[in-house]
Amino acid sequence: MIKVSVLNEGVVQAGGTELLDAPGSARWIDVENTDAEELGELGRRFGLHKLAVEDCLHQDQRPKLEEYPNHLFLVLNGFTHEAADICELTLHEHHFFIGPTWIISVHALPFSGVQNVWRRVQDDPAATLGRGPDFIAYLVADALVDQSFPILDHLNDELENLEVEIFERPESGQLQRIFALKRMLVHFRRVLSPQRDVVSLLSREGLPHLGQRNVIYFRDIYDHLVRVYEQIDSGRDLLGNAMDGYLSMVANRTNDITKQLTIFSTIFLPLSFITGFFGQNFDVLSGAGFFWLMMATVVALPVGLIVWFRRKGWF
Repeated sequence: MIKVSVLNEGVVQAGGTELLDAPGSARWIDVENTDAEELGELGRRFGLHKLAVEDCLHQDQRPKLEEYPNHLFLVLNGFTHEAADICELTLHEHHFFIGPTWIISVHALPFSGVQNVWRRVQDDPAATLGRGPDFIAYLVADALVDQSFPILDHLNDELENLEVEIFERPESGQLQRIFALKRMLVHFRRVLSPQRDVVSLLSREGLPHLGQRNVIYFRDIYDHLVRVYEQIDSGRDLLGNAMDGYLSMVANRTNDITKQLTIFSTIFLPLSFITGFFGQNFDVLSGAGFFWLMMATVVALPVGLIVWFRRKGWF
């Protein structure tokens, strides 16, 4: 699906492919879930490089910035979270062709950030598309990065709750959850890792098709990415603390069980000796006096051991 927004004398026209040749000072073409034929036509019409067009057809690109003779090619990634499980993230890969008076954004999945920017262009064309096609790239990129903060905040909240559950009652399912969150955070970091370098390039002056007054906005995105990395590092520390807490609690519980079993063994071991000694088949041990001595010893010895253990603080 192709949507076109054209700015002409302060008025925005929105529609489909019929506006590709409409006169205007700035143009935004948004392409969602397209095919090779549509992209090939756009490539021929706007002079897009074949390698960049081919990258758009394979949604597995790393964030990057490439300069071609008549346009810039930009790839950015982001995540959204809609499922109940924080580990079930949706990866959004966006490609941008930024020319002197036009921008083409290509993405396979619908993204609320693009829809919000599209409505903003219709409501206030002068403050959006009127500032140049590169400003549209900034607005979409900012929406992609900002989607990371609710995900990381949710992750931190779950980790704090998980730590409380671990210290209250450690269970094997908590360890599995820790590893699942760790895998999610590693995937999150691996995808966004090169993006900070790309945005750093965009925040420098001198690139073609990027207005000097819009460079400062990409610096703001760079600052947001630094905050994202700080939260990722904080999440890794919390995961490590949760793992250490789980292992400590399991080890303490194992020690408690071992101590209890040792105490029971210590109490019953002398009882086995006493009953075995008085159970010998000798006439001298068959009298009633020896029987009552055995019973008194069987009762007194465990009671004495229990009192002694309590004074030692082992109970």
